[in-house]
Amino acid sequence: MAKLSVIDLTGAQVGELDVADDVFAAEVKEHLLWEVVRAQRAAKRAGTAHTKTRSEVARTKAKLYRQKGTGNARHGSRRSNVFRGGGVTHGPRPHKYDLAVNKKVMAGALRSALSLRAQAGDLVVIKEFTGPEVKTKALAQALGKLEAGRALLVDDGDNRWLRLSSRNLADADFLDVRGLNVYDILRHPKLLISETSLRQVEARLTRGAAAPGAAQGAPA
Repeated sequence: MAKLSVIDLTGAQVGELDVADDVFAAEVKEHLLWEVVRAQRAAKRAGTAHTKTRSEVARTKAKLYRQKGTGNARHGSRRSNVFRGGGVTHGPRPHKYDLAVNKKVMAGALRSALSLRAQAGDLVVIKEFTGPEVKTKALAQALGKLEAGRALLVDDGDNRWLRLSSRNLADADFLDVRGLNVYDILRHPKLLISETSLRQVEARLTRGAAAPGAAQGAPA
């Protein structure tokens, strides 16, 4: 099994963890990372761009001039797209940009992202995110010692100390472990995660794996 060091916020090593190879030492599949990040970014798009067609613009419905004898084209409405202020033809309309990604691909991409950070030494396990008082300066100094100024800080959402201490940091972001995702991992050079949260992620990504001998039939 792969091993990860556990440190405290001062940078001192306080232990070591055995972690699942298929979660933290898996093959990095870049095509899965691309597919999931593409889907996540697409889901963030509002899809509210809207242009008015000729039936929606507020212009007169009266015919411009008589049909014949003027030498002009036979226009029937100022709302036509050929006139300034007229309707837009084939313009953007509100729609969703969501892309479907199945659960196995999402899980595989998350394993790849975690393995990528672990292999590069950029996955740091913190024994516990806590301090004597809620103070952004104290957390910023701790991250400076760990050389993790631009980091994703992952712990339980109930960790009030970390949530409040990190909200004014310029480059680091706090994320509830339940919302850990590929895009946020990849856009931060460092991933700092508490020991308990690491175990939660590991359990989530190994859940459903077949037990040894489970696929074999009963003996005759």
